[in-house]
Amino acid sequence: METGTVKWFNNAKGFGFICPENGGEDIFAHYSCIQMEGYRTLKAGQKVNFSINTGPKGNHANLIIPIESSTLNHTSAEATPQE
Repeated sequence: METGTVKWFNNAKGFGFICPENGGEDIFAHYSCIQMEGYRTLKAGQKVNFSINTGPKGNHANLIIPIESSTLNHTSAEATPQE
């Protein structure tokens, strides 16, 4: 399994690209390969684990697993003292 950072992801079109940690060309990422509950999306700068498959149009990410979840952001916001 590879590790990388999401370069960009377009929710309206359902795809984007991942920059592999070990270098090389960017890897195509489709929303259908994101392994998460609910709405499948990625955010620019987010770390992910993924496997690479080679298809007729080049390399694409498969089994994309977000490492940093958006729930981490909600937790820190909830931990802020209330007035």
